[in-house]
Amino acid sequence: MNEPVGFIGLGLMGGPMAINVLKAGNRLRVFNRSPEKVVPLTELSAHACRTPAEVAEAGGIVVTMIADDAVLEQVTFGKDGFASRLGKGGIHLSMSTVSAETSRSLAARHRELGADYVAAPVFGRPNAAQAAKLWICQSGAAAAKQRVRPLLDAMGQGVYDFGEEVGAANIAKLAGNFMIAAALEAMAEAYTLAEKNGLDRRALSDFLTQTIFSAPVYANYGGIVAAKQADWIGFVLRLALKDLDLVRAAAASSNVPMPFANVVHDRLLSAIAKGRGEEDWTAFTQGAVEDAGLPLREQG
Repeated sequence: MNEPVGFIGLGLMGGPMAINVLKAGNRLRVFNRSPEKVVPLTELSAHACRTPAEVAEAGGIVVTMIADDAVLEQVTFGKDGFASRLGKGGIHLSMSTVSAETSRSLAARHRELGADYVAAPVFGRPNAAQAAKLWICQSGAAAAKQRVRPLLDAMGQGVYDFGEEVGAANIAKLAGNFMIAAALEAMAEAYTLAEKNGLDRRALSDFLTQTIFSAPVYANYGGIVAAKQADWIGFVLRLALKDLDLVRAAAASSNVPMPFANVVHDRLLSAIAKGRGEEDWTAFTQGAVEDAGLPLREQG
């Protein structure tokens, strides 16, 4: 594939994703609001742009990996947005975690300009993005999905299709994020129960994640929750709260009670109130430890 591709959003996830797109042989134009994050891409031959609009080439593809709905709308249709320049025959490949309603709205506005919109949110932390091992959901028009498939293959280890209704992949992503958050809360409560009764948290985590809870989410996060801290930031906690707000909004709009989502939301809100908003999102599990009157760091 040698498409003219633009990429907007070069954060913890977007940066390594864009590098993999570039390594796949695509001509790449990039934009990020923090210019220093563009440097690793320009060192690999990407062209740095001053505005989102400059990223697009007529009839090409623009990939966005943006933190929230409002900013995604701004870089697409706001002042210096890329949509009008992308135009007829173009595709907006949106890989952010945003609401289904935002995707539907953007898709409708793109259609007025003759362009397509594909929703393709991803599962995986930055190390998975770097290794091109993301799991990708997608939804949108069949022809557009076929055209962007080489890009998705360059970034991920598997693509799962949820049909042509453009918001479907976003709902799948929100459902998955909720399930991960609920698993984190469950592990936090279980390991805290064990610790309060004299068991070693790490030993319990090792046992469970090597036997009856050997799924990737438990195995990848179990050690972090058992240790009560992450060694590095893979996903910022304040953004996790944003995602749980999207989950609860989707549930409310479709009359779906989600009591566990409310529990996790309140844990995240409490963590932000305690100054943990810029930490890894697993820091919200420290709430279970605090409620039990246990120390937040291992004593040694």
